[in-house]
Amino acid sequence: MSSDIKFEVVRPNGILDGTQANVFRREVRDRLDNQANIVLVNLQDVTFIDSSGLGALVSALKMVRTAGAKMVICSINDQVRMLFELTSMDRVFKVYPTEEAFENDVNSDI
Repeated sequence: MSSDIKFEVVRPNGILDGTQANVFRREVRDRLDNQANIVLVNLQDVTFIDSSGLGALVSALKMVRTAGAKMVICSINDQVRMLFELTSMDRVFKVYPTEEAFENDVNSDI
């Protein structure tokens, strides 16, 4: 069953805003084109997300779900965590504390 799970990681950095949104969505689409059935978005190097960046995350989630895959997030900083809580995105996205925690969870499910 482990061969059924293929995840790929997207690692945006800096500020996730309108200028970075298209690049981010393209990177997610590339992971889906590589047959990933889970896209892990590692936000460790993202310092700030504005409303356009949040929109890009939601748009990417819709794209991933349409492809029959899943999208999860890891390594968010305090600013992003607060944004997720204020907008209830913490209920929309599964958020892991680290990439390693995600990998441990995936490996325990197989």
